[in-house]
Amino acid sequence: MTDKKRSAIDIDHLHTDTLGVRAGVRRTEFNEHAEAMFLTSSFCFDSAADAAHGFANAEKGFIYSRFTNPTVSMFQDRLAALEGGEACIATSSGMSAIMTVAMAHLQAGDHVVCSRSVFGATIQLFTAILGKFGIETTYVEMSDLNAWQSAVKPNTRLFFLETPSNPLTEVADIAGIAKIAKAANAIYVVDNCFCTPALQKPLALGADVVIHSATKYLDGQGRVLGGAIVGSEEFILGKVFPYVRTSGPTLSAFNAWVILKGLETLTLRVEKQSESALQLAQWLEAHPAVERVYHPGLKSHPQYDLACKQQKMGGPILSFVVKGGRDAAWKVIDGTKLLSITANLGDTRTTITHPATTTHVRVTPEAREAAGITDSLVRIAVGLENLEDIKNDLLPGLNAIAK
Repeated sequence: MTDKKRSAIDIDHLHTDTLGVRAGVRRTEFNEHAEAMFLTSSFCFDSAADAAHGFANAEKGFIYSRFTNPTVSMFQDRLAALEGGEACIATSSGMSAIMTVAMAHLQAGDHVVCSRSVFGATIQLFTAILGKFGIETTYVEMSDLNAWQSAVKPNTRLFFLETPSNPLTEVADIAGIAKIAKAANAIYVVDNCFCTPALQKPLALGADVVIHSATKYLDGQGRVLGGAIVGSEEFILGKVFPYVRTSGPTLSAFNAWVILKGLETLTLRVEKQSESALQLAQWLEAHPAVERVYHPGLKSHPQYDLACKQQKMGGPILSFVVKGGRDAAWKVIDGTKLLSITANLGDTRTTITHPATTTHVRVTPEAREAAGITDSLVRIAVGLENLEDIKNDLLPGLNAIAK
């Protein structure tokens, strides 16, 4: 045995796939190789003075698992390294992450500018919940920089963007919108759920904060719920941490451990799924039952050039419009045997859903129409199955409506 300690890893010069395996590790005195899981509600002190010091400096140690836990901290540190952020706070779900940012940063009378093309629950949160507390939201066409600029008001405090969007995979100019947000003195939040840091780094393009539903690709196997917020130490520790400490939208240590292990294979999974998604999108474009396919890797995509510029690949999600309306869309979905009919995404198993009646059912018909979410639209999140098996599973429904 030797007392000599190995020097700490310099994460600043490591690649994304290496960071997914090595960043954020905290070893105990047992020097375990895999990350430890700390399933405890609280932590003990050697003296009353130590306890007083711990509570006065809660962000620097471990006191109570509602807001400080070693396993959760490992996940937070690893994701911050992957995104290129200074700090991260984990939450119980993706929606709780968005709510946490809003509650930590906004107050009654503030104004939000949000992309029209976001997850349905996000619209409900901004409109139905924050609206009750005097926070106004203006929804804009995400790809129109002039629309973002025109929506700015003297009381605008937050810009919110999801790119690529759910479910049409629209792509917004992250850097272009960043300039408008900065000029407006507004915090700029980007939901990076679809691409993850394996394909896209919004902070490097000018975003102030990155939001994740860790439930999706960060876990990668549909096992647990989780959310995360990444940004500067000033924002995360100065605004977000105090809110989480008091209100408790907490990620459990068990869920943090599961997602932490998911990060180890993030790059491998997302790159493989993106490759298959592009090939599936190209195949669907050629099928006579399909009117249009949405995937950022297709040259037919309206923001193809922008996607090539700010994303490493097109991503694992695609949507397509079938001929025949809702009945035809449902026939395609019901004709599958292999694909999972579920609104969740980011799984190793391919999922298929009808956005108008699932993920966006609580959005008004007018808002759905404005966002391009028609009854003929089907969304697929491509998993890790063999691509030919996925195609063969879709064929019966597609061929049935092509007749």
